[in-house]
Amino acid sequence: MEITTRMEFDAGHRIPNHKSTCRNLHGHRYAIEVTISGDIINQENESDFGMVMDFKDAKDVIKRLIVEPWDHAFIVFEKDLEVLDFLNSMKDHKTIVFPKVPTAENMALVAFDILSQAFLKEFKGLIKPINVRLYETPNNWADAS
Repeated sequence: MEITTRMEFDAGHRIPNHKSTCRNLHGHRYAIEVTISGDIINQENESDFGMVMDFKDAKDVIKRLIVEPWDHAFIVFEKDLEVLDFLNSMKDHKTIVFPKVPTAENMALVAFDILSQAFLKEFKGLIKPINVRLYETPNNWADAS
């Protein structure tokens, strides 16, 4: 069975070598949808009876690992030294240093990797994310699985 939950956050980024305006510092209202796969719990005495997992529990994991760290942060590519130096000069700025250029595609991949590792550790592979969809705008998104 598969379930999907959605959360939103705001963040800034830039695509350093982009041919157009995305090379400028800017932000988006992102949405992340995470699809989780697992068996429906059939033990009648369990809190999650009839569910793959409680949506609140899924959201708690996503919120802790993705939404809270990335919300109202500036996500910067680790090799974008000009912007990284600028952000580091600001006192108490919320900066996320990314191993890849922070495109929607790469952000979806990083989120998928983070969540996959956490679900494996927490749920022993019985429940796992199978897809992360990251909306950069309401009409543009990337899927990682």
